Amino acid sequence: MRSNKKTRQGKILRALVFCALTIGPACAHADQFGVQFAGGVADHDIKKADLGLVWDPGLTWWEIGGYHFTVVGEAHVAYWDIRESGAAHPDIWEFGLTPVFRFIKSSGWFRPYFEGGVGVRLLSHVRETEDRTLSSSFQFADMLGVGAQFGEHQQYQAGMRFQHVSNGGLEHPNPGANFGEVYLQYNF
Repeated sequence: MRSNKKTRQGKILRALVFCALTIGPACAHADQFGVQFAGGVADHDIKKADLGLVWDPGLTWWEIGGYHFTVVGEAHVAYWDIRESGAAHPDIWEFGLTPVFRFIKSSGWFRPYFEGGVGVRLLSHVRETEDRTLSSSFQFADMLGVGAQFGEHQQYQAGMRFQHVSNGGLEHPNPGANFGEVYLQYNF
């Protein structure tokens, strides 16, 4: 059974890489788009792989001490690998959109930032194990993070995030999941 899971994970990883390589060149004509790869872990032995498409409209407001506020839009497809014994659905897919607000350095080769956002998610399954269910496929995903944009053309980004996924108490039970994630991004 574990061999089938590894084969499935390999296929999923190849599909994510294929999507990134296919979508990336299509967006290359606009320097406002990026592709983000993230990995994370959560309580209850959940591993997460995430592919994100990022749109930066180039908004700038409230210049404060060499930093400014901006907002970017992110669309995500993620795969949860639940490794806990007794997993009812060891493979859960997550689809979502998040507006991300950033306080970022305005100039320089290296531009650190703080970020936060609240988005919506749709899960393929709600039952993680026999005793833990998320109640609904509709979830909220709020996150806080730090990162940096860098490079001669600001084409690279790297960061860390804390993300909480839950239904916001709309239905019960609502155990949620807390992820620690790291991400890398390439901007076109």
